[in-house]
Amino acid sequence: MDAEKIKAHFDSPAVVAQYAQAAVDVGLWRSEEKILTRLFKPEDSLLELGCGAGRIAIGLHELGYHNVLATDYSRAMVERARHLAKMLEYAIPIHVCDATDLEFEAGVFDGAIFGFNGLMQIPGRCGREQALKEIHRVLRPGAWFVLTTHDRERSPHQAYWAAEKARWQSGTQNAELEVFGDRAEALESGLHFMHVPTQGEMIELFERAGFRVEVSVMRSELAHEPAAVEAFADDCRFWVLQTLRPPKPGRHH
Repeated sequence: MDAEKIKAHFDSPAVVAQYAQAAVDVGLWRSEEKILTRLFKPEDSLLELGCGAGRIAIGLHELGYHNVLATDYSRAMVERARHLAKMLEYAIPIHVCDATDLEFEAGVFDGAIFGFNGLMQIPGRCGREQALKEIHRVLRPGAWFVLTTHDRERSPHQAYWAAEKARWQSGTQNAELEVFGDRAEALESGLHFMHVPTQGEMIELFERAGFRVEVSVMRSELAHEPAAVEAFADDCRFWVLQTLRPPKPGRHH
């Protein structure tokens, strides 16, 4: 899977504009606010990965969380997020950062957030595991990490996944895809990639990276979201993880 093609999608003006509009019109989801405000104190040092145009960071800032470092690997997204923060006169640090190779020292953050299924847009199992291990490394012991993923077993598109399973069994799947659960769609904006996992797959991955699963719950079970949220994003699974032990050595292939 070509990571540069995937990045091009998020750098495209149309996608950046979509994320910026969501930062203004959608804001923090009720489910996100419910979980994040219960786990984190306003004074906590928080790292946000995959911040996009700043939707979550801006929402948290408005709730009094003024120690959030927002990051994204798309420079175009970061520039738009900085522009929005400046327009709102919010002092939010926003930087370009690769989740698989974090530039921070070990144990410097009180918590981390990877919203809107961002981890699942990293291609390759090795890439996703490396990102988790890097996040684990920069969190203090016992810190909380919140992220969302899709859930293949709860997907409303079961007919698609049945057909996809048959393609993999017959060896006729898209040759660009690495593992079952990968989805890639070529758009004018670039390659839109998403890995759609099962719960069991994610629990194994989290444990390999040194996290303990505290909560696993669907967004629809957490809160009744406004129509704007439902239109912006499909139902997803929230994971609340805690750092416990060093990750297992090596990478999962």
